[in-house]
Amino acid sequence: MAKAKKEGGFEQNLKRLEEIVTKLEEDELELEEAIALFEEGVKLAEACGQRLDAAEKKVTLLLKDRQQGLVQVPFAPDPRGEEPS
Repeated sequence: MAKAKKEGGFEQNLKRLEEIVTKLEEDELELEEAIALFEEGVKLAEACGQRLDAAEKKVTLLLKDRQQGLVQVPFAPDPRGEEPS
């Protein structure tokens, strides 16, 4: 069984997640296989969510600086979960 990779591209992870959902919905799976697929799906969903959060923050930072025009600011997540100012 393939492991969820956070390093994988967003689109690749999303496609794999869709495959897992389809397989869980349509196939008659053994309990162990269904649980393994579910675990992989959860990891992929978390990875996709993190990518989307990072993209949203980047867009927010780009739009925040309206006085100087659009300026790209590198985003470094705060370990305390606070937004950069």
